[in-house]
Amino acid sequence: MPNTDWQNQQAARSLERMLPRLDARFAAQADPADWAAFQTRLQRHFPALFRLLLHLYGSHYDFFYHLEEILASAAAAWLARPARLKALDAQREADPGWFHAQQMLGGVCYVDLFAGNLEGVRAKLPYFRELGLTYLHLMPLFACPEGDNDGGYAVSSYREVKPALGTMPQLASLAEELAAAGISLVVDFVFNHTSNEHDWARQALAGDAEHQDYYFMFPDRAMPDAYETTLREIFPDVRPGSFTYRPEVNRWVWTTFYSFQWDLNYSNPVVFRRMGEELLFLANQGVEILRLDAVAFIWKQLGTACENLPEAHMIIQAYNALARIAAPSLHFKSEAIVHPDEVARYISPQECQLSYNPLLMALLWETLATREVKLLHASLRDRFKIAPGCAWVNYVRCHDDIGWTFDDADAAGVGIDGYHHRRFLNAFYTGRFAGSFARGLPFQENPKTVDARISGTAASLAGLEQALRQQNPLEIDYAVQRLLLIHSVILSIGGIPLLYLGDETAMLNDYSYGNDPAKAGDSRWVHRPFADWSRMERRHDAGTVEGRVFQGLRRLISLRQQQVAFAGHETTIIDTGNAHVLGYVRQQAGQRVVVLANFSEHPHTIAASLLRIHGLGYRFQDLVSGRAVALEDDLDLDPYQFVWLAAAS
Repeated sequence: MPNTDWQNQQAARSLERMLPRLDARFAAQADPADWAAFQTRLQRHFPALFRLLLHLYGSHYDFFYHLEEILASAAAAWLARPARLKALDAQREADPGWFHAQQMLGGVCYVDLFAGNLEGVRAKLPYFRELGLTYLHLMPLFACPEGDNDGGYAVSSYREVKPALGTMPQLASLAEELAAAGISLVVDFVFNHTSNEHDWARQALAGDAEHQDYYFMFPDRAMPDAYETTLREIFPDVRPGSFTYRPEVNRWVWTTFYSFQWDLNYSNPVVFRRMGEELLFLANQGVEILRLDAVAFIWKQLGTACENLPEAHMIIQAYNALARIAAPSLHFKSEAIVHPDEVARYISPQECQLSYNPLLMALLWETLATREVKLLHASLRDRFKIAPGCAWVNYVRCHDDIGWTFDDADAAGVGIDGYHHRRFLNAFYTGRFAGSFARGLPFQENPKTVDARISGTAASLAGLEQALRQQNPLEIDYAVQRLLLIHSVILSIGGIPLLYLGDETAMLNDYSYGNDPAKAGDSRWVHRPFADWSRMERRHDAGTVEGRVFQGLRRLISLRQQQVAFAGHETTIIDTGNAHVLGYVRQQAGQRVVVLANFSEHPHTIAASLLRIHGLGYRFQDLVSGRAVALEDDLDLDPYQFVWLAAAS
């Protein structure tokens, strides 16, 4: 075990030595009050940063040089930080639970697909306000190679926006305008790798030894072969292995995902510092939340799978400490589509304050397919709790595929064989299962193992595409109600609900992606179409499918934002006594709401005694319908009906 007292003493001595040198470099450039604020935060957070960096880089002979340069980068970023963001820093420090408010609502989109460019996004501000957004995630928008770029996740410059989308000053201006409208800007920070066109990679290819050490480059196959004995292949049907040969330098480069994405070498403290500078630069443009991409892969160790290693967590924690010093209002969102146990390990106030909830997303679709809530109920009961000061980001769909990430032991506990159940779900959501309402596509399907993940818009997966093709009014009704049902859960379960923009108007699959050679091999583009604003304008017409979904969602959003019970993250999962009905209780500041959701196309009944047990008495109101209901009799739920029950005043 590390000697924390000794480390704290070393941290204090180190800071005492470095502060005069930092003063000499920066104090003359700074407003005295600003510099004092920086020093105060540095004193508060330096011990944690020191302990983490000592573990990661303490074996380097020049450790203290690197440590001082990291602090110098933080000081420079603080001095360059705009006044409005320093004011936001103080506001967030005074209210660290700001993201727990029931008013929180996220939206995510691709800039080009949704609005053309950054100016187009600015023009959509009235739409965002109409929807009720307080958080806008713009998918990868930084400079990247033409052609193969993994949807923008191969970044060539973290300081340049793709020219077709706009400029970095335009992004900073948009961030300010969003903030004025009460909307926090979220972007992706792709920090496991860069593109092979990044300036660092270009210098490495030119033979520069310093920049070659920014990546993992090997002169022969000896080390790659040694590593690959324990690595898994991420995209085995695209290319074998995790290394790419570059003849220009006669080196093998570590490329976990694609050959054009070079993994960064975080065992090099210079890489930690340089990426920290990129992180703080983005914070100074007004980005409030960074979604940390591919967090599981950022540390490599021979003899392991090089995923979810302790040092990966330490790097994120060190960046978190750096942000607390130089950009305190910046928050991190974890993206780890891994086993639920591993997802939970990235979530803490000291690491990622926010985290995608891939398990809830997957199990909402699992429950629609099976019409049984047992796996969803068990998983929520055991896995939904989250560290105080943190929040789930709950979503129905995102830009990526659906992977069936539930735990096999959880499944076995409710009588489900995980392997065969995943096969069933893949068949169901690709329409291969008899009687399926869904129309999705397989992604990364392995013909040998029959393993796959699922692509498709929420509406097509919920049955709307098939129902419209068949012109079946009842199935259209069911599809609309399924969409509202699963969105009602993410709006009420606890955390930040996130809408994949377009789903709010029942966007359907777009199969035209197959005509584009750059997209044809990736079925995820089926749920990434260009926004059809002429169709989206139908959201105001309650006689259209678009209007029914949009207006239904907008009503739920408004209800959520008015109910204090939906603030925070405390949720009690309850057994409804019915295999098809999910139940949970939300309680906050004296308000108590019982949520019930029927995941079946058949009516079901819930015993009145169950609701009385959970504190509602005999008189309550369904917030969704506005109906007052007496509990002398049992409660009947229509097909796919959900209710938010509050005690009647």
